[in-house]
Amino acid sequence: MATTPRNPTTLRLRKVLGTNFTDQAMTEALQTLSDLYSAPLTSVSAQQHPRGPGLVSEDHDWSDLDTELTTPQERACEHPDVANETAARARKNLQRDLENKLAEGSQHFLKAFGEVDQRLDDLQKIVTEIRRHCDEAEAQLRLTEEAGRSLLDQAESLRHERQEVENQKSIVMLFLDRFTLSDDEVEAITSREVPVGSRFFAAMYNTERIREGCRVLMSGEDGPTTAGLDIMAATSSYLEQGYEKIYRWCTFEFRRLGRENQLEVSPVMVEAVRRLSQRPELLSEALTFLSDARQSTLLALFLDALTRGGPSGLPRPIELHAHDPIRYVGDMLAWVHQAIAAECEFLESLFGTSGQERMVGAVRTFSGSEEEEWVRDLLNSAVGKICVPLKVRVLQTVRAQESSIVSYKVANLLQYYMLTMQRTIGDQSLLSRTLQEITGVSYKVFFDSIEAQGRALLRIPLDLDDPSLSPPHSIIDHAHLLREIAQVYASSLLGDGTSEPSEANLGFHRILDVMVDPAVTMCAAAADEKARSRPWWDRAVFVVNCLDYLESVLEPFSFTQNKIAEIRNNIEERVKLLEDDHYESILNDAYLRDAIRALETKDPATPLSRLPATDPTALTNTLAKFSLWLSTSDVISPPRLFPLSAPRLAERVHKGALRRFVGAYERLCEEVKSERGRYEAGSVLLGRERPFGQVGLLRQIFGLEDEDEDEDEVDEDEDEDEVDKDEDEVEDEDEDEDEDEVEDEDDDEGDVDEGEGEGEDEDVGHDGEGEGDVDEDEDGER
Repeated sequence: MATTPRNPTTLRLRKVLGTNFTDQAMTEALQTLSDLYSAPLTSVSAQQHPRGPGLVSEDHDWSDLDTELTTPQERACEHPDVANETAARARKNLQRDLENKLAEGSQHFLKAFGEVDQRLDDLQKIVTEIRRHCDEAEAQLRLTEEAGRSLLDQAESLRHERQEVENQKSIVMLFLDRFTLSDDEVEAITSREVPVGSRFFAAMYNTERIREGCRVLMSGEDGPTTAGLDIMAATSSYLEQGYEKIYRWCTFEFRRLGRENQLEVSPVMVEAVRRLSQRPELLSEALTFLSDARQSTLLALFLDALTRGGPSGLPRPIELHAHDPIRYVGDMLAWVHQAIAAECEFLESLFGTSGQERMVGAVRTFSGSEEEEWVRDLLNSAVGKICVPLKVRVLQTVRAQESSIVSYKVANLLQYYMLTMQRTIGDQSLLSRTLQEITGVSYKVFFDSIEAQGRALLRIPLDLDDPSLSPPHSIIDHAHLLREIAQVYASSLLGDGTSEPSEANLGFHRILDVMVDPAVTMCAAAADEKARSRPWWDRAVFVVNCLDYLESVLEPFSFTQNKIAEIRNNIEERVKLLEDDHYESILNDAYLRDAIRALETKDPATPLSRLPATDPTALTNTLAKFSLWLSTSDVISPPRLFPLSAPRLAERVHKGALRRFVGAYERLCEEVKSERGRYEAGSVLLGRERPFGQVGLLRQIFGLEDEDEDEDEVDEDEDEDEVDKDEDEVEDEDEDEDEDEVEDEDDDEGDVDEGEGEGEDEDVGHDGEGEGDVDEDEDGER
């Protein structure tokens, strides 16, 4: 192996070329060397900026070394070859230069630290001196602290005592503020110069609050204390003086209010009355002045309203209308009612009870509170003096009336105001009792008047020469008065339908009894008396007309139903009697009266044909006359029932009498056709004249067929089940008889139709054929 020649130059070159100048350490080393050998530049800079001797300090000793080191550089700058020499020198003397540099720096540090050490020695001396002075001060403070410790303890105790005193003072001040009155409050309660007002009431309220708190304070376990007793005594004295002050003020204000017409209550007065109510004896004395003043004032105002009227003559005096009793009494009562309302509103405002809501006209209910008792008593006493002149004038007006309707209107008006006052101020007040008495007297006068009128009505006779059957003028006038009274009753508060009369509330039923009963009695009695003198005069129709007129007068009013029922019962009885009379009249007009009477009164063993009135000849004549009567207009509209004022009653009477007549004719036909009558060819005898012995045809002539059909439908609905059950048995038992009867009826109907279509001769021929059939039937039965 051949060895590479070690050429120093080659090695050095390779070393230089292989050096990495980007390394940070290398860069810093080169920079340090550059700074170390850059002394010439520094020297030149020093020459350009020379420093004065006064500006050079000890900290710049490094500059001399730098100057010496950089001197070769300066020389190298003057000559071109200086740089190369410096580099060469640096390569040779690098270690020595570095050591010299380090040595100079160390000397410089030693010099600087020597000065620092000298100054630290001076500082140590100063600190030692300060420590000595501090020790002396500490010793002095220790001696001072030991000397002032007792003083601090004493000051602390004094501070605690002061705090306790301050707390006690605050407690005492709070106690005094709570349980004592201020000078202003004492002055407000006791001084007469301070008026009754908000300041006075605030002081009174504070006094009551102090007493209430003092009661709580005295209710402890230790019992009453001296301070509590003293506070109660002081506040009691102040309260009594305050109540006396309120009493004097209220007395003055009540006297002033009593003389005024316009009553206004201030909040101060309301509060004063409320405060004074805690002393009832003082309030009672004060209200006595108010009551006396209001009595005199209201009496004077009432007399002025009666005689003088209002301001400037408007409204006019009430006594100017004394000729009109209703307006006269109504104006007086209206004035009293208005005064009562104003007085009641004033007293309710005074006692603070006006917050209670009450509907207009509703009954006032008193809950029994003390304030309501005061209001009721004062209201009762305020109108006490008005009752006497009011009672005198009203009674004088009532007793002077001659008209029953006016008396009733006045009594009704008094009744209304009596009920109003009872609902407003109670039924035990003096005014309510006075109105109750006046109302009772008014109703007594009214009932005396209508009773006298009823007695006079009974004494009025009927005109004997008047053939009219309508109600007489006396009954009409009496009924007109009754209608007016009923209208007044219906429009008043009394229209409540009560049927229990009393002294204060006489219901309308008594009026009906007093007025209607004499009219009914007069109609019956006067009709009987006139009928005795004029037998031809129809009293039954007259009485029914009068009763029906009275019923028509009372019918529009709902509160007369009981009396209407009595009148209708009376009408029913009269209608039945009239129906009986009309039935007899129809029998007489139809010429069947004797025959029906003979049928009804005969001996059952005596045949009808053997009686004179019903023998074949007489019966034939009777039936002929009856047939002629059926052709007249009396069958539909009998003249006797024309005077009846109610067509329904006339129709009812006529229909009822016709039904009875049809029943009687049916019984007569049955008796004639039966064997008991012992008539030969009885069917022929009946079939000669209308209705040919057929009841259905007679009903049709009388117009009763439709009514009978309606009645039959009703009967069929009721008896449908029974008919269905017995239908089969009846058909089996009576099948033959029904067929014979149907044939006979068909023959008879054929005879009737032919007789009506062809004339009377053909009717007779058919009757002969029927008679032959009857004879054959009789022979067969024999």
